[in-house]
Amino acid sequence: MKELLEKFENKRPEVVFEWKDSETEAEGWVVINSLRGGAAGGGTRMRPGLDKHEVESLAKTMEVKFTVSGPEIGGAKSGINFDPSDPRKKGVLERWYKAVYPLLKNYYGTGGDLNVDEIHEVIPITEEYGLWHPQEGVVNGHYNATEPEKIKKLGQLRQGVIKVIEAPNYSPDIKRKYTVADMVTGFGVAKSVEHYYNIWGGKLHKKRAVIQGWGNVGASAAYFLAQAGVKIVGIIDRNGGLINQDGFTLEELTDLFINRNGNELISEDIIPFDEINKKIWSLEAEVFIPAAASRLISKEQVEEMIASKLEVIAAGANVPFADKEIFFGPIAEFTDSKVAVIPDFIANCGMARVFAYLMTADAEITDEAIFEDTSRTIEKALRKTFEASNSSVNISKTSFEIALSQLI
Repeated sequence: MKELLEKFENKRPEVVFEWKDSETEAEGWVVINSLRGGAAGGGTRMRPGLDKHEVESLAKTMEVKFTVSGPEIGGAKSGINFDPSDPRKKGVLERWYKAVYPLLKNYYGTGGDLNVDEIHEVIPITEEYGLWHPQEGVVNGHYNATEPEKIKKLGQLRQGVIKVIEAPNYSPDIKRKYTVADMVTGFGVAKSVEHYYNIWGGKLHKKRAVIQGWGNVGASAAYFLAQAGVKIVGIIDRNGGLINQDGFTLEELTDLFINRNGNELISEDIIPFDEINKKIWSLEAEVFIPAAASRLISKEQVEEMIASKLEVIAAGANVPFADKEIFFGPIAEFTDSKVAVIPDFIANCGMARVFAYLMTADAEITDEAIFEDTSRTIEKALRKTFEASNSSVNISKTSFEIALSQLI
């Protein structure tokens, strides 16, 4: 596995597009690791301090993810080095998408990512420039669709991604009109934990979980885990967190979900970050969901969680461990050898799978069809891993071997 991984990590990306904004200090990159199958896909993120290496790492992560989610295309990513809280953000994104429009029209499909919203930013801005959908490049480059096929696939994408959830079991509050894009990635992360216990053995009900990050992925994963009977005992966000060793009720979690300020956890009982960061890693919990930024989890934090009955980690964030390596550094390897680690390209493939599903012929655009397709896709990937090795450790290692064998 390590030889395959080293070869894949060191392969030079096929396309690197570099951009410098004319009106602000913003700079950005599109990295296309390969045009496998004639196209590539990956979302757009924005954060201060982002660099080309991060974007390249994430593009390679996307390529691995597509071996699970489909379609059989290359991995890509867009990244903008800029503060998303800056009031000039909208203008930066408008100039960015204007610059990368030719890629998006012909062979690159994008979406939302960290600090860039799919529904309110990516779709309306790209639509203004003439794209039917931000995945149009995949439809053109990979599917070589005829005009009627193109109209159908793009129509399904336009309808499905922004579809307002009507079924109450997939939304914390149907009156607030949450969309598929808001909920499906966290749903998949929660389902990956459920499928892990179903396949490897054990009961999910009444397991305890700690959630890191309270954006769409972390908050929705917590909501769906609580629906399945898991006790959420701790939440840590960048501004602080909460602890309830008896577990928050589904009603309490729903309130925390809908009362967020953007992606920020809001509560009268919030514990300051420095204080909760000392406490939360030693909470007794069997499940951990890292769903904040990449490369945050240290070996010391992992060791504390293992000593506190940790059984499974489902990666809501891409590359959650604080390794410098693109995929599988020493912290990830250590953790994988001690507990079940469901890798990011399986656990959080929900949105990528939605795009792939909506590009199939005659996709059924209902809440149940879309969400349960994601669940089945994750279950299939985990069963394939279990068939290769039924050990409850080294799950990430085995999953990488399966994925990389398809790419190299």
